[in-house]
Amino acid sequence: MSMPSGKIESRDWDEISQVVADAYFPHTLTPRTPVHTDGAFLRSTGEGPVRIARLGWGADVSIRSDHPGAYGVNIPVSGRLDSVVGGREVSSLPGTATVCPPDTDTRIPHWAASCEIIGVRFDHEYLEREMHRILARPDRPLPSQVDLSAPAGTTWMRFVESLSDQMEGPNCLLQNDLVADQLLSAVTTAFVLAAVPDDPEGTGGAVAARPRIVKRVIDALHGDPAHRWTAGEMAEQAGVSVRRLQEGFRQYVGRSPTQYLNDIRLVRARDDLLAADPGDTVTAVALRWGFAHTGRFAATYRSRFGVSPSSALRTT
Repeated sequence: MSMPSGKIESRDWDEISQVVADAYFPHTLTPRTPVHTDGAFLRSTGEGPVRIARLGWGADVSIRSDHPGAYGVNIPVSGRLDSVVGGREVSSLPGTATVCPPDTDTRIPHWAASCEIIGVRFDHEYLEREMHRILARPDRPLPSQVDLSAPAGTTWMRFVESLSDQMEGPNCLLQNDLVADQLLSAVTTAFVLAAVPDDPEGTGGAVAARPRIVKRVIDALHGDPAHRWTAGEMAEQAGVSVRRLQEGFRQYVGRSPTQYLNDIRLVRARDDLLAADPGDTVTAVALRWGFAHTGRFAATYRSRFGVSPSSALRTT
């Protein structure tokens, strides 16, 4: 992934605007003072259906965008962000986020120099598809503002902040496409769970169905444990929301779907290590079964089986 980062080396507003448009959203920028900025900065994850950008203009500006083809979620980390989204005023401070729908006129009349945001861009079709998978309901609307002080919102915000802090440097996890896909999918799932309140429908009939929905997912995980399963895909297999699926697994399996999947993968990895061909490595086996971080894989493997994966490999 290409990762533009840090200070934008230009004092020309047109050039600065183009850099931000390429990384986040096309827009119309109007400086509110005649002074050129030398403090505009941007860090970004680059291309993909989910992008994260950390942005500040370094001067007072106004912005207008219709966010073509994608949702924009603007999270102030300093200052105040006053927006007019589809004619509706939305004011966000740190601890809240403004949701800008796709292809909808949005104005930020006064984006102050003191206001820095983390912006998360979700491609329209991608987010709608994931919402359908996660919520098992295609008609749940997103709010115009998300409360990030609630537990689910705080968890999502910390996750996004952590990723935004890692958008630079050779050790950035987002530079590994395999890891990046899974992390950004997790960002999407966590956002949907934070933004959309619990389904108010009653639980009548749901409890009785859970053993069947759990079995469907267990069968799918055993059938293809190497697949890069997301929470949304598991829920789609069951035909229920992510929350419902997690409740079912906790009640009937005693662990989350992801923990159950990792158990399957550990057993398959052990089998491969014990039957390894010459030239096989612990890293190759770990990656084959979806463990992107070999250090964590080794620690988890030792905790489960009492030996390190390298010891298991040497016994072959």
